[in-house]
Amino acid sequence: MKVTKSLCPECHKVIKAEIFEDSEGKIRIRKTCDIHGVFEDIYWSDAELYKKFEKYWYDGSGISEPNTSLNNNCPYNCGICEDHKTTTILANIDVTNRCNQHCPICFANAASAGYVYEPTIEQIKDMLTGLRNQKPVPCPAVQFAGGEPTVRENIVEIVQAASDIGFSHIQMATNGIKLAKSVELCKKLRVAGLKTIYLQFDGLTEKPYIIARGHNALPLKLKAIENCRTAGLASIALVPTVVKGVNDDQLGDIIRFAAKNNDVVKGINFQPVSFAGRIDKTERERMRITIPDVLHLIEEQTGGEIAASDFYPVPFILPISHFVASEKNEPYAEFSVHPHCGAGTYVYIENGKMIPITRFIDVEGLLEFVNELAVGIERKKYTKSFGKLTAIGKLIKGISRFVDPDLAPSQVNVRKLFIDVLKDGTNEATKEFHRNTLFIG
Repeated sequence: MKVTKSLCPECHKVIKAEIFEDSEGKIRIRKTCDIHGVFEDIYWSDAELYKKFEKYWYDGSGISEPNTSLNNNCPYNCGICEDHKTTTILANIDVTNRCNQHCPICFANAASAGYVYEPTIEQIKDMLTGLRNQKPVPCPAVQFAGGEPTVRENIVEIVQAASDIGFSHIQMATNGIKLAKSVELCKKLRVAGLKTIYLQFDGLTEKPYIIARGHNALPLKLKAIENCRTAGLASIALVPTVVKGVNDDQLGDIIRFAAKNNDVVKGINFQPVSFAGRIDKTERERMRITIPDVLHLIEEQTGGEIAASDFYPVPFILPISHFVASEKNEPYAEFSVHPHCGAGTYVYIENGKMIPITRFIDVEGLLEFVNELAVGIERKKYTKSFGKLTAIGKLIKGISRFVDPDLAPSQVNVRKLFIDVLKDGTNEATKEFHRNTLFIG
């Protein structure tokens, strides 16, 4: 199907890899190291979904002033070099490698380095300034992570620095322990400019926490959510690490929990557990769970309320970026990430019922229409004001073709909401959209 590059899990040498469809309709990856032999694994468990997502592959233009040069030593000196095809959309800054948990499963391998990594506030400000100085599009969003960022006594000052430097969206990845213990900390973070809590949340029973975190952390998670609600921090993304046989039976329950708490829970980001380095092949295949597995489990556990077909890859929304950039006549962030690195959909909650936007909007037709408008602006080279009036006029006139008002939620004017997002492209317009939906990815 295609050839790419990968790493030998034994010696980390860059080697050729083949991605192909097997006889069971799964996408597999096979790679051969001249020293350590052949390695093969499941890449995507659903070939049809793989092909659907593949259609939205798009190479962006990257940044115009990369901070490292390409010297044929990829990925060992990885930075943003001229080979990167995407601008920085959400920057992750690890503010510490210290943590107040010792999880058996840890993406960051926190607290295992043997030394403390903790950049100073001035170093962090330099990082933030560098991100905002990127061209042609300044980085709009930053996430503070770790380790556990709240173990830093000056975390509020760090958030304030990001706000002062001009980031429109600031979020923090946290286990929630400190937030559960202090409403005051939640309030201080909100006042400093924190917009979203990216909350580790593995399920609604104690089992996944005992296995993944080493203790029953569920009461702390619930308290953290309540404290955020009290403090006015009204944007929480739940982040379950999905492990087969541990919590893969709780995806539907997590979604229903989020829907019931949609006043503060605005998203769920399921993260299938990943395996790096050496691991027994049989054990790896027993525990392996891929993005399509998660999507099919969601469909099964929600009784079809949310289906695998409701999900699309991140670059699916590129026409929105192109339209806003064209009508504003200035560069705009392009979501040109790899189409197989994630999946997402938006769901409206009405009277306890979950309604994916794909049920009342022809999303493929709408985005194709939006892209045509963007291309039209570029081709005609109207003056900025005339091009804007023409494109917005066509948008207002044509968008109704793609929205079924009989199936749409009654409490929101979907047509107006989408027009506002496309017309303004502002943080405020997109915030209004997110206020009325639950993101699932």
